[in-house]
Amino acid sequence: MTTDPNARTASFGEEHSLSAVDRFGNYLSLRSLKKWLGDPSGKRIIDVGCGFDARLVRPVIAETEHVTLADVSLSPTLKEIANVTCIEGLLPESLDLVGDDTQDLAMCISVLEHVVDDKGLLRQLRRVTAPGGTVVVNVPSWAGKRALEFSAFKLGWSPAEEMEDHKRYYDPRDLWPLLVEAGFTPSRISLRRHKFGLNTIAVCRIAP
Repeated sequence: MTTDPNARTASFGEEHSLSAVDRFGNYLSLRSLKKWLGDPSGKRIIDVGCGFDARLVRPVIAETEHVTLADVSLSPTLKEIANVTCIEGLLPESLDLVGDDTQDLAMCISVLEHVVDDKGLLRQLRRVTAPGGTVVVNVPSWAGKRALEFSAFKLGWSPAEEMEDHKRYYDPRDLWPLLVEAGFTPSRISLRRHKFGLNTIAVCRIAP
């Protein structure tokens, strides 16, 4: 277990309500989720760094076979859902509780920039995803850094403490070598800027 003083002590959304900027970003991510997931019936999903209320994946939980949620802390209401497993603890270490090749879709949305060990988290995402599955990683780009910090520090439209917790930013050329090092196959990595260029997204397909 890491003892790094820079490690998070609370999940996103636990200590403050979502700002308008956060809600809009969640809306855009939810639209994309439907493309990544397809028909959710029979699918096993893990949302890594899902936030206190798991707002992104919560709307599709009832349609899936099983959902695993992982973050520093999680809402008690999530623990009452029959087909949900909740894992509370620091990332990436807490993912040791998830079996190899057990997930059809692994999501890590706006999380990698917050963790101390980003390489370790990418390795864990690769490990838990089953053959034929998909890993989706979304991170803020360097252009996003300017926009996010202006929104937080100058306008007060989003929580400043979240921006203060950012440990790095990623353009496609920054993220690609980390994905390959973590075990993803280059030909199965789709990597691009999105959300008006403020984010970088990687969709990594695992060979059947």
